[in-house]
Amino acid sequence: MELLIVTLASALAGFVDSIVGGGGLIFLPALFAVYPSAPPATLFGTNKSASVWGTTFAAWQYSRRVQVRWRVILPAAGVAMTGAFVGAWWVTQVSPEFLRQALPFVLMAVLGYTLMRKDMGREHTPRFEGRAELWATCTVGVGIGFYDGFFGPGTGSFFVFLLVRWLGYDFLNASVAAKLLNLSSNAAALVLFGLKGHVWWHLALPLALANVAGSLLGTRMALKHGAGFVRGMFIVVVSALICKTSYDAFWR
Repeated sequence: MELLIVTLASALAGFVDSIVGGGGLIFLPALFAVYPSAPPATLFGTNKSASVWGTTFAAWQYSRRVQVRWRVILPAAGVAMTGAFVGAWWVTQVSPEFLRQALPFVLMAVLGYTLMRKDMGREHTPRFEGRAELWATCTVGVGIGFYDGFFGPGTGSFFVFLLVRWLGYDFLNASVAAKLLNLSSNAAALVLFGLKGHVWWHLALPLALANVAGSLLGTRMALKHGAGFVRGMFIVVVSALICKTSYDAFWR
């Protein structure tokens, strides 16, 4: 029964994560609820061991249908991985507790801005070209990659928001780029957790298969319905993140 519950949670997380990020909002609480006595680092590592595969397949599916700006995304993915390594190391030195109470307010600002700008992310009109776009994308990659390694909640949504707001991508193209950036930061974190023995490898295969199945379904829906659908999912996921992070910060 325990395996069935976390497998279903992994599939649902893969579905949500493939569209706009935020799968950890579903999968991590399920892992903590089913295995309350397990070390948190092991549950984080096990989460990454499943989500990295769903993100991989989502990125592959998107790249076949949406034009990816590889010349800026690949370098940004590399620095996102570096940022995640540094963030994961830093969390072993400094507590991320100060972020716990600030995060709900940051997410409220993101949600409020998105709701006020109803046209934001509907048209794909990149604001930068050449070296300027490369620097902007790498800045997003290293900054959010560091955050992913150090703390993590809402990483995919932050990637999407910055790519839409700062670089001028529409929500669909931002989701594609976010998958590739998030894949590199997830892989970096998984390597670190694996080296420290914080992954339940006996659960990795069924959880990964379920996550991939959910991811493929979510990717198909996003490609079918376009930027408007992704924007709607973004609003739903960020709203849920606000509720979850507020509870964690102030009431738990």
